[in-house]
This record gives sequence, structure tokens and C-alpha cells, in this order.
Amino acid sequence: MTIIYAVLLLGILIFVHELGHFLLAKLLKVKVLKFSLGFGPRMVGTTRGETEYVISAVPLGGYVKMLGEEPGEELDEAEKHRAFNYQPVWKRFAIVFAGPLFNIVFAGVVFFFIFLSGVPYLLPEVGGVTAGSPAAQAGIVKEDRIVAIDGAPVTQWDDMTAIIHKSPGRKLSIKITRGDSSRVLEVTPERKKVKDIFGQDKEVGLIGITPSGKTEMRKEGIASSVVIAAGRTWDISVLTFLSIVKLIQRVIPADTIGGPIMIFQMAGQQASHGAVSFFTFMAVISINLGVLNVLPIPILDGGHLLFIVVELIRKKPLSERVMMIAQRVGLALLVTLMVFALYNDILRLVTGKTLP
Repeated sequence: MTIIYAVLLLGILIFVHELGHFLLAKLLKVKVLKFSLGFGPRMVGTTRGETEYVISAVPLGGYVKMLGEEPGEELDEAEKHRAFNYQPVWKRFAIVFAGPLFNIVFAGVVFFFIFLSGVPYLLPEVGGVTAGSPAAQAGIVKEDRIVAIDGAPVTQWDDMTAIIHKSPGRKLSIKITRGDSSRVLEVTPERKKVKDIFGQDKEVGLIGITPSGKTEMRKEGIASSVVIAAGRTWDISVLTFLSIVKLIQRVIPADTIGGPIMIFQMAGQQASHGAVSFFTFMAVISINLGVLNVLPIPILDGGHLLFIVVELIRKKPLSERVMMIAQRVGLALLVTLMVFALYNDILRLVTGKTLP
């Protein structure tokens, strides 16, 4: 089942990515010769109109082959107006950018339906209080429920922690309910150094409480689902970009990089936790795919976009020789990264080490 879930996840994300290129090419009247899911030998396929649709043997990618896309390709004079390399800059940019954009938009759509159908959220109910902490000194006890901080309503644990973390050393008025009664307590979060998701120190406010672990399902309306989904998609996109920067800066260890084996494992794990977890994981991987593909590395979509931008600045395209060399360098970098990621995957399997 793990293999089935992983193939389903990767197949959908690859299809969405290539669909972006395909639809924009068709919309802008560029001739599409082949739409392939996977690389390597053809397994099954059919030809409809001028386009061949195939599923290939290696399910780790896909491609849309357009007329005139290959350097040095001989073209019939009557079809040059439909060839990719004869299109104006804006059309080629739109076609190339559509793949990553579709991945990110797809993630937003997935999040929209997740929030619309309902997600569990952690209640702001106290499960434990650290002795001598600001919360204990203020009189907060187990099973108290925090309903407001400085007049701002609190409906879930994350609402509360967001306010407290941003308020080290600042007195807060925390409204709690205890049984049938309610009261307002004055609490001053203490300054603490903690590690962020990148392992770097940051200062936050803490009051010394832990959650009870109780959750409730919440279904959002259509409008709020759109807003929350857009925000979540943006946040994860920015986080993905920052993670790449932190990897380059060596803030994040290189051994955290994962490849196809890790994705297969995590797809199965998330599916075992339910549909919400699986589709959330799918949305996150879709955003990762979209962001990674716009990196300015030759052979990726970002490399093609870089060539187009340089052409726009120079008022003429780069020579085929320069682009061929750049593509080879990009391919070498990509293969090296894939081999390294696969090495990490195998090492984790052998040693039993898990990601932090």
C-alpha cells in the first residue's frame, strides 16, 4: 500500500506540473508533440490529434515536448509560427512558468478542500503547569481553558502560543474558564531561548503550560477556506525557499535532504494517519516541487526562465552552444543532488535514523 500511495502522490503532482505546461502551450497555439508521465521506455499511450499521450517506465518525472523546443531542430516553414522557439518572450515565459505555478495553485486547492471538509485543531486547554512558572504563580491550573488574551479571543492552542511567544516580559491579561466560572489572570511570560525549525536560537515568551491534547473538528466556510488556504500556501512556499537558503548556508544539515525513498515512506505513513494527513502531505510536496522548479538551475524550469530573462535583457537569445553547456552543467548538478539524496535515504534505512 505504501508503494501505491507514493505512486499515486507522485503521479498526481507530476501530472499537475506537466498539465500547466501543456494547457498554456495549447492556449497560446504552440504545437505539443508529446505529453509523457514518466521517463524512459513507453509503457502505454495513445495519439489524439497532433499530440501523443504516454505513460513511461520511470515514474520520477515527466515532460511536455513541443515543436521547436530542441536546439537545432529542423522545422517546416509552414509550422514555424507554432514552434516554441519562434514564440515571443512573454509566451515562452508563460508556458515554462505554468508548470511550477500549477503545482502551487494545486496545493492551494487541496488546502481549500481540507479546511472546507474540516480539520482537527488543538483546544487551548491546559494539561499541565510547570511548578514555579509564571502560569503557576498566576494561579493557572490543569484543565483551565484559555478563552482570551488581552481581549483577543482564543479558540485553539496555536492562537494562544502565537500571542505568548511574541510577548516576552510583557504582562498579559489571560481570561480562563474553570468549570462554570471564568476569571482574568495577569501573567508575564518569561524570556526563554528556544530552537526554531532551522535549529537556530530565538527568544520567545513562555508561561510554563502544556496542552491537554484534546481536539475538535472545525469546518470553515467557503470564503474563510479560500483565505486560510491561500495563507497556508504562501507560508509553506516562503518556508520552502528559506529552507533552501538555510541548506546553502549550512544552517540545516545536508543529511536532512531526502529523495524518492523518503517520499515513498512518508506517503505511506501519512496515508495511515488518514485522508487529511495524506492530502496535506501532498500539498506540501506540491509546493516543494513548484518552488524547487523555479530555482535558476539549467535543466529545471527556473533555468529556462533564466535564459528567457537574459534574452530579454540582451535583446537576443543565448547561443545554442552556451545553452547546451549550461544544460549539461545543470544536469550534472541535478544528478549529483539526486544521488546524494538517495544516499541519505539508504543511510536512514540502514541505520534506522529518522529526520528531526
